[in-house]
Amino acid sequence: MQLSDVVVGGIATTVPFWPLLAFVGLGLVTLAHRTPSERTVAGCVLWSLSLSLIGSLATAAFMLSHHQDVLMVDVGPWFSTGTYTFEISFLVDRLSVTMMVLSSAISLLIGRFSVNYLHREPGFTRFFLLLALFATGMMLLVEAGSIDLLFVGWELVGLTSALLIGFFHERTTPVRAGLKAFTIYRLCDIGLLLAVVLLHHYAGSAEWVEALGEWAWPGPAAVMGVGPATVLGLCLVLAAMGKSAQLPFSSWLPRAMEGPTPSSALFYGALSVHAGLYLLLRAEPLLQRAPLASGVLVVVGLLTALHATLVWRVQTDVKSALAYAVLTQVGLMFAEVGMGWYRLALVHLVAHACLRCLQLLRAPSALREVQMRHAATQGVKPPSVAVAHHVMPEGLRQRFYRLALERFALDVLHEQWALRPLLWLGAWIDKAERVWVGVVSGWIPRAAETRRLESEHRTATEPSDGKSTGAV
Repeated sequence: MQLSDVVVGGIATTVPFWPLLAFVGLGLVTLAHRTPSERTVAGCVLWSLSLSLIGSLATAAFMLSHHQDVLMVDVGPWFSTGTYTFEISFLVDRLSVTMMVLSSAISLLIGRFSVNYLHREPGFTRFFLLLALFATGMMLLVEAGSIDLLFVGWELVGLTSALLIGFFHERTTPVRAGLKAFTIYRLCDIGLLLAVVLLHHYAGSAEWVEALGEWAWPGPAAVMGVGPATVLGLCLVLAAMGKSAQLPFSSWLPRAMEGPTPSSALFYGALSVHAGLYLLLRAEPLLQRAPLASGVLVVVGLLTALHATLVWRVQTDVKSALAYAVLTQVGLMFAEVGMGWYRLALVHLVAHACLRCLQLLRAPSALREVQMRHAATQGVKPPSVAVAHHVMPEGLRQRFYRLALERFALDVLHEQWALRPLLWLGAWIDKAERVWVGVVSGWIPRAAETRRLESEHRTATEPSDGKSTGAV
């Protein structure tokens, strides 16, 4: 490896390190019950995000100037168990560099916007701690040289997402919305976990370069059988559907707008909602060998786009309308990936992330903008582009309108078939654990004896029936 490769590899390695350092430093200070000032918290996080952006830009400039397509950076082992060693490695190519610059730039922008937006908010420090942790996870996700390290970043992004949805935890609705998003993440992340195990089994390695080939992105099809590639592809599609809120897992995204506006713009307009799409773009050599998985992507993406378009037209608040607009475009990106248009999907991703981030940041000012536009057009109603109103018959149009108002009942279905069963299972496991601990510690017999004595005491002190009471 040349000296220049070593230098740029070192720079790329520090990109996720700076926000992680800010998170650990501020977290230790907070744990010591010394709450730093807003200026200290914001300055520390913003400086770390600035250094991360500088590192991303320097890496991109080197790759462009040297016309280098792929660069692998091996940091070293994290831990070992038996014959398995978790290697920390980074893959720097066209796809990861693009996402590095986009992620670090938008994270810094959101951080600077949040300084004024969350001024004197009780959770100011908590928000910036989660922002630094999210930036770390997102950088690990897009730079990961292996699916193992990508899984670490993936989980950090999901955890911070759920915590920021429930940011205003003094109210019940945000907490329940965060819990709902977390349960959907847990269900769909089973697909990614299975993909990690299966990639080790089929390819003998978790490294992207070793498993899929060291090619400039987008590369040729992977050297793998159609069967294994299809199974792996379907597992990755399941994980991507949950993270990017595709049907039938899309009901949590509008509820995620319960969090602060900056986090909504960062997670569900710009970066987190596109993490599933990035996973599919990274695994595009597998998808080329798995036509069934690609076909599923096309069907799911188009159905999600159709569903979100219908629901978007009847929303009464701007953030919900933008949430369904995001679903429409992400669904189209899924279809583009399924049809093999990988470069188009990446360009679509970058443009859409920037646009939705701006729109969600300006969402509180949307009413003012509508009023100014209405005044500028002097009350002239803009032309309607709803073709369905002119094509569909009246009865069918009313039925679709009602379904759109009810959001196609996805909230009810997720509540009954995902959230409640998982909460019941968690409560049952907790109860079983308490009983087991009681049996081991000998607490159960004593408790049962206490309840028996109390029951006998109540029986002895209370009249058995009305007749005996009358005799007394």
